[in-house]
Amino acid sequence: MTSPSGSSDAPRPLLNRRLAEFGTTIFAEMSALAVRTGAINLGQGFPDEDGPEEVREAAVRALRDGRGNQYPPGPGVPELRHAIAAHQQRRYGLAFDPDTEVLVTAGATEAIAAALLALVEPGDEVIALEPYYDSYAACIAMAGGRRVPVTLRPRDGAYHLDLDELRDAITPRTRLLLLNTPHNPTGTVLTRAELAAIAELAVERDLLVVTDEVYEHLVYDGEHVPLASFPGMRERTATISSSGKTFSFTGWKVGWVTGGRDMVAAVRSAKQFLTYVSAGPFQYAVAEALALPDTYFEGLRAELGARRDLLANGLAEAGFEVYRPAGTYFVTTDIRPLGGTSDGFEFCRELPGRAGVVAIPNAVFYDHRDEGAPFVRFAFCKKREVLEEAVGRLKGLGR
Repeated sequence: MTSPSGSSDAPRPLLNRRLAEFGTTIFAEMSALAVRTGAINLGQGFPDEDGPEEVREAAVRALRDGRGNQYPPGPGVPELRHAIAAHQQRRYGLAFDPDTEVLVTAGATEAIAAALLALVEPGDEVIALEPYYDSYAACIAMAGGRRVPVTLRPRDGAYHLDLDELRDAITPRTRLLLLNTPHNPTGTVLTRAELAAIAELAVERDLLVVTDEVYEHLVYDGEHVPLASFPGMRERTATISSSGKTFSFTGWKVGWVTGGRDMVAAVRSAKQFLTYVSAGPFQYAVAEALALPDTYFEGLRAELGARRDLLANGLAEAGFEVYRPAGTYFVTTDIRPLGGTSDGFEFCRELPGRAGVVAIPNAVFYDHRDEGAPFVRFAFCKKREVLEEAVGRLKGLGR
């Protein structure tokens, strides 16, 4: 590139400074590694089998009936918005107006992006629980915010939040708490007492909250309690969930936001300039999925809980230190008891060649990379026979 004076300068990077630290996601890298090596992919959290047949058929029926083949309404089709409101009322006793307090999005990731773009001013601080899902950091950056991590730390076989550390992280510049429970990647499910303390803190310091609750139906130990159900939280909380994890149709990308009228209006203002609308026919199918009987949700939880135990027990037998998750799709392990490297990146890049399995290094989810260096995440949302084969391969690491 030549400057106006005619001198030659170094070319200006195309990617803006806010996103310069973000390259290809670790999920893309490790999934490509799985394909290249033929390894079992326990890295990315997508199921290897479809969800309920009646839900899939509902999507086919919507396509054939011409429902959703053109632009659906910006906030989402009425059938889905009413189904989301009914779900929140039935499961948690939370009442939302489907016309003004429910917004359908292109998955939870878009919902998070739209919420942060709508609610965060440049320079605002956003507190997120570390390790965090990688899109959080990118979305905070795109909004011009400054992320402030509060680290969950392993103890007694699980990860724990230090409420005093959370309180100390809040400054006059703090605008928003970005909360994820059940928590990816650690599997932590915040308790009712912890959530009550967070709610009191948010009210006391007049903070907004965005909660990512996509694993709400995948809790194996304890219970899922929406933060919006606590006193003073309904109007200041944007509650986010999606259909992908609950119904095993991750490719449909149907998510949603619920909250007070003003909160949802703010998020909708940003969302309309992202995708505007998406997944028309799938919205009708997800509306039917949300109305499935409780036996479906109970069966899903029981089946995935059994797969969690299969993988966690196998990893422990292979020599890993295992942090058994209370929820989500994922088991976090410490690789140090295996000997050899304590660098999760190095371990995960070598694992396909050593054992024919792909995992994700947890350090990618940290600002404080040293905190996450020896930890590796495995997904158990796979068929039992796949998990059994993976466990058998991993047991060879110690030999």
